[in-house]
Amino acid sequence: MNEQRSTTDLLITNVRPYGEGEPVDVVVRDGVITEIGAGLTAPEGAESIDAEGAILLPGFVDLHTHLREPGGEESETIETGSAAAALGGFTALFAMPNTDPVADTAVVVEHVRRRGDEVGLVDVHPVGAVTVGLGGTKMAELGTMARSRARVRMFSDDGRCVNDPLIMRRALEYASSLDAVIAQHAEDHRLTEGAQAHEGVVASRLGLAGWPATAEETIVARDCALAREAGAALHICHVSSVHTLEVIRAAKAAGVRVTAEVTPHHLLLTDAALTSYDPVNKVNPPLRTGVDTAAMRAALAEGVIDVVATDHAPHASQYKDTEWAAAKPGMLGLQTALSVLVLACVESGQLDWRGVARVLSERPAEIGGLPDHGRPIAVGEPANLTIVDPEGAWTVRGANLVSKASNTPYEGMRLPATVVATVLRGTVTARDGKVAS
Repeated sequence: MNEQRSTTDLLITNVRPYGEGEPVDVVVRDGVITEIGAGLTAPEGAESIDAEGAILLPGFVDLHTHLREPGGEESETIETGSAAAALGGFTALFAMPNTDPVADTAVVVEHVRRRGDEVGLVDVHPVGAVTVGLGGTKMAELGTMARSRARVRMFSDDGRCVNDPLIMRRALEYASSLDAVIAQHAEDHRLTEGAQAHEGVVASRLGLAGWPATAEETIVARDCALAREAGAALHICHVSSVHTLEVIRAAKAAGVRVTAEVTPHHLLLTDAALTSYDPVNKVNPPLRTGVDTAAMRAALAEGVIDVVATDHAPHASQYKDTEWAAAKPGMLGLQTALSVLVLACVESGQLDWRGVARVLSERPAEIGGLPDHGRPIAVGEPANLTIVDPEGAWTVRGANLVSKASNTPYEGMRLPATVVATVLRGTVTARDGKVAS
């Protein structure tokens, strides 16, 4: 796999854009959709896919992925993470900076971008750190990373909160001049020291130190005020608390440039899963209550939460197969994201397939500043596409996922919807459960 992967012509037959109307055919030439209609003919030498009535969507975009490279290759690499993304229907992703070394310099972000291009399965956009070494005390060289060959347009200390309000204010002001976004991991670490689970009945019963939802809510409120003052774009990572939603709703109504994401696991799973003490369910922020998950689903449908982002966080077995307190937080998410969203929101009637396109493709591409992703399925548009079988179903087995790690909370679950194929600029990157060679 490499960046020289050739663009081929493609004919997709019997496919329904956005799941609407009768099946049509789609012709792609040189990475661009050139025809949509019935009974179309494939260009000479073109690859062909008979979608058999499946749904055609814009390729998915993940604003929040951990690829671990450099430094954490025992858990994931850019190559294995890209493969998981392609199999999950993604054509672009944003790689978080908590690597070793931290992605806080042009050298590191350019390495991540270059490796993503070399693999060629998905567009890998590095996220630069806000502070040097994620230490929270000195702002990193945002401008240097933005002007580098990696063209960084999103900055975050994800895994750590930018707790210092003065540094956060300066970062927002500087990012605004760069036309960039600051993505905040909203957690007041003074309130979560030693915390192991959502502060509530389940944590009390299990004897686990509580993680108050106010640790998230208070940071979001502060940062919305700072973003309003700076006129800057603020993105809130992995929203998990019902109370945070009210802050975001009010900020949006007041004209603050704030967007928000929710993870698939915070749409579906609750802290009731912790009763087994299985560290596969340990995640940051923690799984919360059924009230919170219901509120996340409603907010996603309403648009208060803009996007679904996986927070794909692979961990080698030595970091998960241990006692709860010692285990690292995080779950796999790239290959299961669509299915979990369908289970949580489509089958409940809260989202249709247009809505899936909005939260998994269109809005993430807008927030991340990707003009060639999340585009309408129309003649003249880039052929970054995902074919989905809504009637397909599969059983999750961590050992069968292509990530180097296997820490999935959905082990053994039967999930709806399967990705038939993923197309990046006209080239098939994944098909029928296999990555293109």
